[in-house]
Amino acid sequence: MPFPPPSHTPPGTSPGPRRRTLLASAAGAALLVGCSAEPDTSATSAGSPSVAERTRARAAQDSAGLVRQYDTAIAAFPVLAERLSELRAEVVRHAGVLGGARLTQTPTPSPASPSASPTAAVSASASVAAAAAPTSERDALAGLAAAERTLVDRRTKALLDVPGELARLLASVAAAGAAHVYLLTEGVK
Repeated sequence: MPFPPPSHTPPGTSPGPRRRTLLASAAGAALLVGCSAEPDTSATSAGSPSVAERTRARAAQDSAGLVRQYDTAIAAFPVLAERLSELRAEVVRHAGVLGGARLTQTPTPSPASPSASPTAAVSASASVAAAAAPTSERDALAGLAAAERTLVDRRTKALLDVPGELARLLASVAAAGAAHVYLLTEGVK
């Protein structure tokens, strides 16, 4: 036996949601989607400009420090120049894209000084590796691979703290760094 329609439904109409209910539901859904679609970029959020600017500056400094390590390796072992020049040129481009100082595309003839200016300072792990000249070609390649790996890890972790465009840039640079690690360690094993 069918149940009679609710008393508030006029006879001859089908029972179902009323137009007001549908409109209120649609407006509520739109409000929820609108609230959750855009990330919060207020000054207290992780995507604030100051966090993005600091992350970008650090990434540029890290790339500049890595260029100095490539210069040191090339100066110590000129036979590696052909193998390392393209990787170094790519790191120079990364530093430029990240907003770092304009670096030369070709390596300098002498090793970079470990006492670089404070604005070109790099993280402790990268500067420690750059402080001592490598003693062999194998050590030079291993040191560069370790420095690249450190930067890949740092940039990958930073992806969660920066807004979309910078996150995509860091992801791209980190992916290139991972490829560099592979190319640097390919013949060392």
